[in-house]
Amino acid sequence: MKGLIMDYPLTLTQFFERTRKVFHKRRSRRARAGVGLERYTYADYADRVCRLAGALAKLGIRKGDRVGTFAWNSHRHLEAYFAAPLMGMVLHTVNIRLSAQDITYIVNHAEDRVLIVDASVWPVLEPIRKDLRTVEHFIVMKDTPGAEIPPGAIDYEALLADAAPVEAWPTLEETDAAGMCYTSGTTGHPKGVLYSHRGIYLHCFASSTADVFGLSERDVILHIVPMFHANAWCVPFAGVMNGSTQIFGGPNPQPRDIIEIVHNEKVTVVGAVPTVWIAIQGILEKEPQWDISSIRCIPIGGSAAPKSLIELFDKKYGAYMLHAWGMTEMSPLGSVCRPRSYMDDWSEAERYDVRAKQGRPSRGWTCGSWTTRAGCCRGTARASARSRCAGHG
Repeated sequence: MKGLIMDYPLTLTQFFERTRKVFHKRRSRRARAGVGLERYTYADYADRVCRLAGALAKLGIRKGDRVGTFAWNSHRHLEAYFAAPLMGMVLHTVNIRLSAQDITYIVNHAEDRVLIVDASVWPVLEPIRKDLRTVEHFIVMKDTPGAEIPPGAIDYEALLADAAPVEAWPTLEETDAAGMCYTSGTTGHPKGVLYSHRGIYLHCFASSTADVFGLSERDVILHIVPMFHANAWCVPFAGVMNGSTQIFGGPNPQPRDIIEIVHNEKVTVVGAVPTVWIAIQGILEKEPQWDISSIRCIPIGGSAAPKSLIELFDKKYGAYMLHAWGMTEMSPLGSVCRPRSYMDDWSEAERYDVRAKQGRPSRGWTCGSWTTRAGCCRGTARASARSRCAGHG
């Protein structure tokens, strides 16, 4: 019996089923859906995940097949985040902001058999639909009022309504692929990066620790970082693991949308790039009636936030900005800037100097042993990795 207690694979199935049982009634989930907010429980969410999984299997999608998504942040997108991997399929989040040429290449190269698409971005796909050689089924989600299902496509809600939910998940290995993203900003064609169940599982644990994002059941998370971009920094997976309340920005959220949701729903965690927060600050300056002090953590990346912005949000709005850095190949979190205890006696200016940096390697990542297509910062040709790695510069 030695070691038997700990002998189980680290798969998404583990924490999905735990959340389904532990948080099925306790926490409502909120989803931005064009007009107002829709609300449902984790029990409702789990049922829809099981129905989508059953529907994909009925369409003939099997273990190892790629299930593409082409969508904004939504509760439906999160249903796909789990339905595909739990069946042994590979979730492929396609960046809706890429060129038609790159989208065509990525979908064909990945050999996506299904594309789950928001109706609002269907016009991007329609002109290249005939060029997507491997796609057998287009499943369209009505994400805006008055949205229609294109001819020849499948209505997402009708598909779920007619589907028999999966009653038992297949046995998976922790080394099985769960998801994939394609890099951008590289030379040549975008490159595909696979994420294992084990990798996402451990990434979620790292994100939940106090020195990283400290995600918990108490959090109300607003997703603005695109779910088609490096798994929205993997926070949607971690939110499910912890049973957090999650809110989704929906189609093309604007700074005012973020402010209103934070104010009305008492959001505690919301990440976005610095330009978004600069725009938010401009609105708050003119409209002081908005209260965003519920925010305890703003994970910020994409570019360096000015030290003055970090200090302003601390002192004026009570919202803590937390610099982080990562890349697609890393699931994506690489470093987080949490000031250390020995810095407590430093001057305020010195502490803000530290917080303006990208921090130190996060748990689960050892720069000396990390190897992927891009390699470690010591050997990679990617300037971003070389210049920002906190362990070596």
